[in-house]
Amino acid sequence: MIQSARRRLLTIVVAAVLAVVLLYSAVQGIDWREVARIVARARPAGLVLVAAVAMATLLIRALRWRILLEAEGIVGVRTAFLATAAGYLGNGVLPARAGELIRTFMISSRCAIDTTFVLATALTERVADAVALAGIASVILLTTPVRLGWLEGALKPAAVVALLAVLLIAVLPMMESVGKGLLQRLPVPHALRPRLEAALGQGLRGIRAFHDVGRLSAFVGLTALIWTLDALATIAGGAALGLAIPIPAAFLLLACLGLGSALPSTPGYVGIYQFAAVSALTPFGFTATDAIAYILVAQALMMLVTGLFGSLGLLEYRRSMHR
Repeated sequence: MIQSARRRLLTIVVAAVLAVVLLYSAVQGIDWREVARIVARARPAGLVLVAAVAMATLLIRALRWRILLEAEGIVGVRTAFLATAAGYLGNGVLPARAGELIRTFMISSRCAIDTTFVLATALTERVADAVALAGIASVILLTTPVRLGWLEGALKPAAVVALLAVLLIAVLPMMESVGKGLLQRLPVPHALRPRLEAALGQGLRGIRAFHDVGRLSAFVGLTALIWTLDALATIAGGAALGLAIPIPAAFLLLACLGLGSALPSTPGYVGIYQFAAVSALTPFGFTATDAIAYILVAQALMMLVTGLFGSLGLLEYRRSMHR
């Protein structure tokens, strides 16, 4: 109990220090009056379009997760959507990606699916997104003539890690007997061992959901649609602010934001998102001021969408628990 509290405290401290360092680096030399002017001239119609696309991608993410969940049981579209929104809201305002636990409990309690299985699908889905983003970043590195500075060195290890993650997803479910053998050798109480073995089995079943060809094909197709729509929303958001963001810059920004969100973060990814936006957009000729103005608006729109539907999901979940 004490060690768990210490780990949480350490995570919070690391996230806070990282946020301060990255935020300080990102806002050096920013013209805040120009930031205000860029935001003030934003075209409302463009912002509404971005919010609409964000809602659409949130729904598609829910449908994609539902593909994995239905390997074990029936999950309604509304249930998956509200749980997904609540999870994104939780990730945005709570440390240590607690939103993954929120959406896991919402599904497992409503759909009678084992909690470990649901959590395994949620975490594996995140790994799949990281793989997709690393792949996108690799394509940009190979095709764009723009010099990306330190990002070129930083994104290469990310691509290697992504390939290793794919390998683990492919191999781990085949090693259940090995995992159970290791559990037998661990010095754990005898009464606890069956629970650990059951949790291991359910976790591997969650990962094994990717091993069905039809399910995997649908998942990959929806993943491609999600990131394409997100890139188009990035371009539309830039246009609403008078910033012409090219397609490679849009995809690179998404990759930096997505991979950066895996770091220990404060609520709202403060510091990480600002640093990622400046790092991704300035090589394409934008100023740091432009990048900060864009990311502030993008974060506000995302919190608006996830806040609205996530709050509805949490409210419905709370009501269902009191019935």
